[in-house]
Amino acid sequence: MKKIYIVLTYSGTALSTLIKKFTGDEFAHVSISLDENLEQMYSFGRLNPYNPFVGGFVHEGINFGTFHRFKNTVASVYSMQVTDSQYKRIENKIYLMNKCSLPYTFNIIGLFAVGFNIRIQKEHSFYCAEFVKYLIDKAKIENDLPEIIKPEHFKYMGLKMVYKGKLRDYSVLETINNVA
Repeated sequence: MKKIYIVLTYSGTALSTLIKKFTGDEFAHVSISLDENLEQMYSFGRLNPYNPFVGGFVHEGINFGTFHRFKNTVASVYSMQVTDSQYKRIENKIYLMNKCSLPYTFNIIGLFAVGFNIRIQKEHSFYCAEFVKYLIDKAKIENDLPEIIKPEHFKYMGLKMVYKGKLRDYSVLETINNVA
């Protein structure tokens, strides 16, 4: 058995603030990580921390990219036990997407459609929650996530919360003490 990590965040960017106000949810973004240190998180979001208009498949980290720029990002980190084969499926899918990331785009239309409870899906195009759900589905992890997905929906998957607080303060050694 292995663990994957689902990271819900709110960075305070203009887009995340708009999403938060529109949905009323605590978090506006979701990433997935295969390591407990969150050294490599994967999602769909802004490709350049200084340009919110160009998005796609991104590597995220606490100390680089958007989260480094927006140091007051708040987060909830959840862990989930998966089988070795489920972990490998996620790992392989990320590897393949990373290897040929050019055809992947950010599904901005799909993101805004969620606010109207409409699903608009385009091939090779995701917003953050769509991407994480896609990986979970491809790994054949049993779930009851809705087709029209928001970051907040991952809270209700029966995941174990391991941390809540500022993302920059996340530390594997302190996660158990910080969970409320």
